[in-house]
Amino acid sequence: MNIDLTDTTSSQINAALVKARRASGSPATGMVLTLVIVTDEGNHYDALRAAADASREHPSRILVVVRRPGRSPRDRATARLDAEVRTGSETGAGETVLLRLHGELAAHSYSVVLPLLLPDAPVVVWWPEDAPDRPSEDLLGTLAQRRITDAAATEDPVATLRLRSEAYAPGDTDLAWTRITPWRSVLAAALDQKHTRIESAVVEGEGYNPSTELLAVWLAERLRVPVERVLSEGPGITAVRLLTADGVICLDRPHGSLAELAVPGQPDRHVALHRRSTAELIAEELRRLDPDEAYARTVRFGVHRLGAPTRAAADAAAAGTPEAGDGGGPAGRDAGAPAGHTGAGERTGRTAPGSRAGQQETRRDASVAGGEERSGTEAAGT
Repeated sequence: MNIDLTDTTSSQINAALVKARRASGSPATGMVLTLVIVTDEGNHYDALRAAADASREHPSRILVVVRRPGRSPRDRATARLDAEVRTGSETGAGETVLLRLHGELAAHSYSVVLPLLLPDAPVVVWWPEDAPDRPSEDLLGTLAQRRITDAAATEDPVATLRLRSEAYAPGDTDLAWTRITPWRSVLAAALDQKHTRIESAVVEGEGYNPSTELLAVWLAERLRVPVERVLSEGPGITAVRLLTADGVICLDRPHGSLAELAVPGQPDRHVALHRRSTAELIAEELRRLDPDEAYARTVRFGVHRLGAPTRAAADAAAAGTPEAGDGGGPAGRDAGAPAGHTGAGERTGRTAPGSRAGQQETRRDASVAGGEERSGTEAAGT
């Protein structure tokens, strides 16, 4: 059921929501949270579709805020609210309100959204594009227990991660971090199977991929060992190698779906690491609304500690440049310690580099963040 409202108010929208529920025969809401999506006209369809799919797992009221300040002085001087109330199977297991704020009203979305929030229910705000520099200080962000951004949607993802580090507040998270949950789960499971000292690590992935950066920083912060990043053709993250005293633990995914896990002394095995949809990522973020401590430690540790990424050996040879391994960095499964690495190699912090305590913290972080995806064979990847 769709109800179109032109030049309306928040009270009229609430009345339309009640009318829609009565018409469908379900006067009770039965929703567990309010999801506020702040986007533009060009991106609202994809964001709304992802949120509707996620609402089948987390029934919610979805408020889509589309700001349309206008181009001409006359348009900017007006103030009008148009809304579309949607209920039914096409909107997922909840209800959706599409809000278009015209003119001066575009700068006052807080006042429009506040009366439409579900009473006594958590609030999550998601910026698919153009997130504020400091989400926790944004007026809509102050309403939320969780604030979701996506560094991958920005022009300079690495610079955005640095900004997230400076502006972090409890409740902030980023979909670039959510995408590496399965990778962290599988790596933690591998360390459970192989208790050995970690000497260094290599993370391979596409250039300007924030998930690659975050996975490298997470390993550096948890294990306190040098971590090198190597550029590959992708898609996304393609491999992680942990150099240990007993050999190399290698998680290799060259094609973006099926990965191979190699652990010294054990037979190689295949692991499902497909690239998840936005709906799956949002659904994961909505499972826990408390602050993500593992993300907080990682983003505060800082991508500034990472050195410049090196090229993969095959790419370097094709370009006629020295191989990545020539400077002491690993270019393959049996390579040695990396050349370009993080400041974690200074071996400072609460755990010794590659120590058993550090590995236990790594496994615990991945287990907590992974939730239902703790099993490596059931995990999916970025």
